[in-house]
Amino acid sequence: MKCSVVVPVYRGEKTLDPLLERLSQALPKLFDSYEVILVNDGSPDNSWDVIQKLTRKYDFARGIRLMRNYGQHNATLCGVRAAQYELIVTMDQDLQHPPEEISILLAKLNEGFDVIYGAPQKLPQGVVRNFLTKYIKLILAKVMGTPSVTHMSAFRLFRAELRDAFVNFQSPTLILDVLLSWGTTRFTYVPVNIAPAESSNYKFATLVKAALLILIGYSTLPLRIASFIGFFMTLFGFGVFVYVFYVYLALGSLPGFPFLASIIALFSGAQMFTMGIFGEYLARIFDRSMDRPSYVIQESAGAKKE
Repeated sequence: MKCSVVVPVYRGEKTLDPLLERLSQALPKLFDSYEVILVNDGSPDNSWDVIQKLTRKYDFARGIRLMRNYGQHNATLCGVRAAQYELIVTMDQDLQHPPEEISILLAKLNEGFDVIYGAPQKLPQGVVRNFLTKYIKLILAKVMGTPSVTHMSAFRLFRAELRDAFVNFQSPTLILDVLLSWGTTRFTYVPVNIAPAESSNYKFATLVKAALLILIGYSTLPLRIASFIGFFMTLFGFGVFVYVFYVYLALGSLPGFPFLASIIALFSGAQMFTMGIFGEYLARIFDRSMDRPSYVIQESAGAKKE
């Protein structure tokens, strides 16, 4: 059995050496052949210099340097497409995902699943991020129609053949897990020991942006919500018209500017909300029409194993 390990790298100069050391001990016990692909995602530190040194130190290590920072999922996609073996493992650079736990994912693969996530036994982030992460995963599971995705993580094992489902995909905004769902519905997860991170590159705004990308980039649910709001406002407006007409017949007039202003504000707010949703979809269409790449490779280090 052969495996490619893909690691997106950003500010990883201090953790890459111990990560490769542990991988060099764990992988020979599991696979006949293996490689580790380190994708430098425009890291501002000395990560690329470290990657180059590691490719000379370990014959199974390969490095790819992107022209700028494209994002974790984009960098991971680059490594996934460069992988040459039948199984692919993706993991973080900071040793949150213990290389020794790959064996647990591999055991689950033999049960007929195509994608296996290493789900943390205990969420390692703070309360706010854990809350946001939980509900972002619920949104993603709804979009993908796969309940087990609520346990997704960047620590995953999947079959390389799934790449055929998104071989022609090209967009600057992407969620790798959604792309994998285009090729299979056989997702599952196993609990693993994931260590707490000292720091995170994901901030509140990043998590909100990810949620919007999932909803608008891969789902028509917001459009349906906008249609529902429009239908509800139409019924509400008709009800207000009936009320005003009744009061006019009974009292001769309907006093009260605040009432009129409130109705106008309500309808204006609903219109602006739905227009905002349409605007987000137009922005996604505009991004796709520009044919911007998911990533651009600047240079590589190390050679493919035969």
